[in-house]
Amino acid sequence: MKLSTKGRYAVMAMVDLARHAQSKPVSLSDIAARQEISLSYLEQLFARLRRAELVKSVRGPGGGYRLARASSETRVSEIILAVDEPISATRCTEMGAPGCRTDRSKCLTHDLWEELGNQIHMFLASVTLSDVLERRITPRLAEAPPPANNDSMAAAG
Repeated sequence: MKLSTKGRYAVMAMVDLARHAQSKPVSLSDIAARQEISLSYLEQLFARLRRAELVKSVRGPGGGYRLARASSETRVSEIILAVDEPISATRCTEMGAPGCRTDRSKCLTHDLWEELGNQIHMFLASVTLSDVLERRITPRLAEAPPPANNDSMAAAG
């Protein structure tokens, strides 16, 4: 599974916004410069984030964007879903489709990939912008159990 630039850039921009929006709105041009993202692309993403009520726009001189909620209440999964980024590892294209094969049956690995997508969504739903800002992600990854048999993986590589 690969996250597209749309989801990745939206999260990067929202983390930047959370970091810099302490006392005043943040302009998209400032975010674009700091994160090295095209301003026109950010404008498209922020239109979607605004519609999803994750950000508020402030007009006029000194205007820009603010988070609609505290960074501790804004989940990474919400950001990704707001920019229409599906969190799915299966090759099925329609929600609710019975299977991914032409005869509408499930392939042998369908349930594996579907559960992987569920796990990714649950992980992203457990992470807030403040978690990212305060670097509280690494300990979560460190708690994951080690691979069952490192020797067989080393021999295969």
